[in-house]
Amino acid sequence: MAERGFILTPTYRLASGRPEVHLHAVLESGEPAVIIDDRPAPYFFVHAGDADTVRRLAPEACVEPTDLATFAGQPVARVEVGVPSDVPPLRARLAGAGVECLEADLRFAYRYLIDRGLRGAFSVEGPFEPRPGVGRVYRNPTVAPADFTPRLRVLAFDVETSLDGQRLYSIAVAGAGGERVFLVGRGPVSGPAEVVAAPDERAAVTAFLAHVRAADPDVLTGWNVCEFDVGVLLRIAHRHGLRLTLGRTTDEAVIRRDQTFTREPRVILAGRQMLDGLSLLRSAFVRLDDYRLETAARAILGEGKLFGPDHRGAEIERTYREDPARLVAYNLHDARLVLDILARTGLVELTVRRSLLTGMQLDRVGAQIAAVDSLYLGALRARGRVAPSVRAGAGTEAVTIVGGLVLESVPGLYRNILVFDFRSLYPSLIRTFNIDPLTYLPPEAAAARPAAAVIRTPGGAAFRRDEPGILPELVARLADERARARQAGDAVGAQATKILMNSLFGVMGASASRLFSPAVANAITTAGQHVIRLAADAVAQQGHRVIYGDTDSLFVDIGEPDPARAAARGAALRDAIARDVAAAITREFGSQSHLELRFEKVYARFFMPEVRGGEAGSKKRYAGLVGDALELVGLEAVRRDWSQVARRFQRELLGFVFHDQPVADFIRAFVSDLRAGRYDAELAYRKAIRKPLEAYTKTTPPHVQAARKQAGVPGRIVAYLMTQAGPESVDEATAPPDYEHYISQQLRPIADQVLRFLGGPDFDALIGARRQLSLFE
Repeated sequence: MAERGFILTPTYRLASGRPEVHLHAVLESGEPAVIIDDRPAPYFFVHAGDADTVRRLAPEACVEPTDLATFAGQPVARVEVGVPSDVPPLRARLAGAGVECLEADLRFAYRYLIDRGLRGAFSVEGPFEPRPGVGRVYRNPTVAPADFTPRLRVLAFDVETSLDGQRLYSIAVAGAGGERVFLVGRGPVSGPAEVVAAPDERAAVTAFLAHVRAADPDVLTGWNVCEFDVGVLLRIAHRHGLRLTLGRTTDEAVIRRDQTFTREPRVILAGRQMLDGLSLLRSAFVRLDDYRLETAARAILGEGKLFGPDHRGAEIERTYREDPARLVAYNLHDARLVLDILARTGLVELTVRRSLLTGMQLDRVGAQIAAVDSLYLGALRARGRVAPSVRAGAGTEAVTIVGGLVLESVPGLYRNILVFDFRSLYPSLIRTFNIDPLTYLPPEAAAARPAAAVIRTPGGAAFRRDEPGILPELVARLADERARARQAGDAVGAQATKILMNSLFGVMGASASRLFSPAVANAITTAGQHVIRLAADAVAQQGHRVIYGDTDSLFVDIGEPDPARAAARGAALRDAIARDVAAAITREFGSQSHLELRFEKVYARFFMPEVRGGEAGSKKRYAGLVGDALELVGLEAVRRDWSQVARRFQRELLGFVFHDQPVADFIRAFVSDLRAGRYDAELAYRKAIRKPLEAYTKTTPPHVQAARKQAGVPGRIVAYLMTQAGPESVDEATAPPDYEHYISQQLRPIADQVLRFLGGPDFDALIGARRQLSLFE
């Protein structure tokens, strides 16, 4: 009988010189399993005309004709080799002889999944044998796609160490298998969970690994766990002659950094996944001031760590020596916080759904290029086509991709601004104009075709009208899935689909993608610009004013003083704009519009500032009031490089303005409180050190000055104050704060950009600064 399951880690191994695909998985029953298949062989394609050259240069390869063709319709031959590691050197050798290799860069295990249409979930049928640790072992079974969403077992762990990270103090675990804390070198202590007193580091790591094996989770997690915790445990395990076997096999955990600009670390395990809570939050586009556990827990759960941010390292050292029960509670609380954040946000469930959509393993769902590859290549093969390989050196060259249109803003304070946006604009344009690398026609090919057989985009790019593109079909399918998910109240499924849809444009503008095509990417963005202009013209035809527009959104002033009536008029205006835009697209390009215009909200009050030092309106910087909620985009209150006191000041000031309350007394009182030291806890700036301190030679920014004054080695993020002795580290300040710096450099620019539209005195006049200066003139 067939069993359903979910793939955790696809990989391959060599057995007697022959490659075997190994799919480590969890079955519907919760039992682990591994599917081993030694039937497939590594392969790629070349142009059929190069087949004899390949046979001559690589007699060890098997070269066979196929019924497949390139994007341009040229026939191809299949080249099969013995093991996956044979492909890169052969590809290089053939490239040297002028032979183009197609699809020669796909990972062997992922090629297996794509060829079989496997995207996370599968059904398996065939004999198996149980094996300790890995569960059921199937050899060359029947495997097929299936509809199955797993519930994964998750174990969170957190490591506490000495300040230098060299000595292990404790390891806390929570989730699957229950809660434990493995405490090094201390006698029995009581705590909020079972405390295992380990005589030394070796015993603690050994007990921790035994707990992982017994709990048998599908997912291990923590906070910054790939960057810090696993690295610490690897060092300590090696120091004591241990192997850090965190997976379901005897393989040791390996830290690998993705070869992307992020250089984000991943921990490679067999049979389990290591999902970093910090990375999950970032990849789901959750925006926070920073991504420390303290910040995330406060924002999402309303609670933080048990030790405050000031002198936390010293407190860990002290409690380990003097109060180990308190360290145990702190350590376990951190592990619980990670579990609670993941539960509250549904990030593990979201990651599973993204895996099911694309076929990417859980810790690679954010790899947009590989995710689109997984979907595109399977559909391409069904069309009888093959794709190019990613070009050698791709990802390093500069590429010009036109951006979205940002309309000139009209600065000011407004009432009842209507906001409209085109839902999934770029994917909708892909459908509207049949945009796809497969259907793209270079200028000479387009000129040779009848005009009726070509779809021209607003930027002039041409696409075939007689063959549906793969991307348009994919967008249509995903749009239907997203709509069904929304109707069913499945917010996780709708979000997973949205993230994937929005990644389709990016791969065509990324030179590291096999679908890279600046002409195609620019066809999308220029079409988006044209649509925003059409929509703005439609608003003007209705007698209203667009005060701002950004990529896919329009901000419209209809001159309606009553918020309820403004909201009531929004739906009718949306219909009118959408109708005019669709008619224009059909009239100008002969295409059916798949655009969806949404009336998003009404800002009862809205503020668009001027560019600092000028009278032009800002871009991507504004604030608005929706109900009782203050929304800020790009302003100082949501920027990490401004102090907390400035951010508080801007939020509170806008609150007064948006509720039509006088601001003069508030500003004077705020300045007075600042000078009195009531905001001393909110004066810190935080900025990253991005190169060695000695490399800052031309200029020395304040955070570098503060870092150079520190007694110890500064961390990557420097928290500093502006004091009367200049910039100094928060923990090592020797002088009082320079309050006048914060007043003139932080509060004044924030206040004046608002006061400019209130018609009264400016900031200096309100606080009496100008009068004080006049005494010295």
